[in-house]
Amino acid sequence: MEGCVNEAMTEKEMNRGLKNRHLQLISLGGVIGSGYFLGTGYILEKAGPAAIVSYLLGGAIVLCVMLCLAELAVAEPIAGSFITYARKYINPTWACGVGWTYWITWVSYVPSEMIAAGIIMNNFVPEVSQLWWAIVFCLLVTVINLFQVDKFGESEFWLAIIKIFALMAFAVVGVLIILGIIGDQGYLGTTLLLGSGGFAPNGYWAIIVTMTIILVNFQGTEIIGLAAGECEDPEQSIPVAVRNVSWRIIALYIIPISVLISILPWDKASLEESVFAVALSYYGLDKFAAFFSFVVLTAALSCTNSGLYGTSRALYSLSKIGMAPKSLSRLNKNGMPQNSVIVTIATCWLIILLYSFDTSDMAYTYLLSLSGFTGAVAWISICWSQYNFRRHCEARNSVDRLRYKTPLFPFVTQFGIWTQVICIIIVASEPELRETIYLGLISLIIPMAVYKAGHSHKKWKQSLEKSNW
Repeated sequence: MEGCVNEAMTEKEMNRGLKNRHLQLISLGGVIGSGYFLGTGYILEKAGPAAIVSYLLGGAIVLCVMLCLAELAVAEPIAGSFITYARKYINPTWACGVGWTYWITWVSYVPSEMIAAGIIMNNFVPEVSQLWWAIVFCLLVTVINLFQVDKFGESEFWLAIIKIFALMAFAVVGVLIILGIIGDQGYLGTTLLLGSGGFAPNGYWAIIVTMTIILVNFQGTEIIGLAAGECEDPEQSIPVAVRNVSWRIIALYIIPISVLISILPWDKASLEESVFAVALSYYGLDKFAAFFSFVVLTAALSCTNSGLYGTSRALYSLSKIGMAPKSLSRLNKNGMPQNSVIVTIATCWLIILLYSFDTSDMAYTYLLSLSGFTGAVAWISICWSQYNFRRHCEARNSVDRLRYKTPLFPFVTQFGIWTQVICIIIVASEPELRETIYLGLISLIIPMAVYKAGHSHKKWKQSLEKSNW
């Protein structure tokens, strides 16, 4: 455990300004983005009412990942955590690939959130193009992320609150529709849930095929680990945040989705607009549907905020361990990795300009699927690191000194790893999404190859300097 203390000591310069309530809501900010409100349309379109099974499986996976991350983050609360854990407990080359892949994931996905926000604002103010709105929002989150970390936490706290109350309100209104209290359709019960082809109209295979999109919808929970280095009391805050994941999955995913598929025919779902708004409009609740357009806007801003925070810390971590330019680990007077934030946001701006040339549904689906693969790689790495970490502790007889332990080890850890591996393999068998797997593999392998080549060259140079020749 000495290594844990030493690594934590190196993070003293980071500003630990995140309070417990900030940490609890940051994980939600990264999870409930426009991908949840819009991407769910693709999942319903493909899997029908059986999408609820996809979300249950996705919830089980994310819970396993979070339990593994909690053990690591409490033992070693450092910024950019899972990248450093991968370097220490798996392999430096793998850590480099995972770190850069994670960064690529978010700098690709954050612009899609900004574009989504731009589309919504363009509907309200058509005189201003969606691209300009996207740039405005990009500037906004840049400013937020360059302030003190507690200001970031405060903004994320209130943005997440809006999304939580909106989903709770939707669930209540949806139940009233099912019971026939709202609308003139009468009591619905399971009429729509089991109608139009039954519970799994496209077969149960569709449940697995949509898993990469499901995993995208759950991505962001790992930001808790990335925030550990800036948390006031990680030993207390992180376990609480992880324990809360269970009820959050039920309250914010399982219940709203169950209500949604009970009031909206699955064949009415698409990526063109929020399925939640479509469902409300279906029963004449146009004003509430318009409110949900605003909620999607706040969701996009919140997810962008959290995503930029997480990916800039990942880049900072890569720099700290020599896998990115050293200047990216420089902190400003507020203890923020300013250069990492600027480089990340500049890349997002570039991708916004490229992405604006093709904002079709398929391009958005590809972007979500790519994020699902690369995000799954990061999650697999978290579980793998925890597995090796625990085995390391067992070999040194120091398990009893752990302040938090992943329950049901190693079953929870192995479930988290192998279910995601199986999902990736199955998605790779689907022609429609296979290209995203190839792109994901390229984004993983190239940084590993570059690091390996550079590391080998460094070793060769050192051996030459030491030789008598």
